[in-house]
Amino acid sequence: MTTFIDDTPFIEKGFIISTDKNLLPIDVIFNYLNDDSYWAQGIPRQKLENAIENSMCFGVYNHTTFAGFARIITDKATFAYLCDVFILPEFRKKDLSKWLMQTIVKHPDLQGLRRWSLATADAHGLYGQFGFSQLSKPQNWMEIFTPYIKPQ
Repeated sequence: MTTFIDDTPFIEKGFIISTDKNLLPIDVIFNYLNDDSYWAQGIPRQKLENAIENSMCFGVYNHTTFAGFARIITDKATFAYLCDVFILPEFRKKDLSKWLMQTIVKHPDLQGLRRWSLATADAHGLYGQFGFSQLSKPQNWMEIFTPYIKPQ
């Protein structure tokens, strides 16, 4: 993939992207996913903690302030599923989602994979810039879908 976003301006403004799970503010991530996302409302906190523990995670920070998140479920050899991608509202419109995606798809542990997948209701334009497209053979895919039930 060709780099089309230069890291330098982000770094000069104090932004970093890290895979260090010890930096992740679990409360902020949980609150966003549970309260503000359309895809994970009702997720039990323990389930999120287990998901983070067993996934490759990317945190976006401005100095020490958390700005965004993405999670990859992968065997680091053949397959990666991208999920839980978000930039907090106060950090949007700064191209951080593009920088995050570029960082993820260029990560050394994620090279040479046979297949990447994701699900999105509203960010096809973003992901399309990084090579994602509609399923080539949707008839080959199946799922068991059990949505979370958000407590009232």
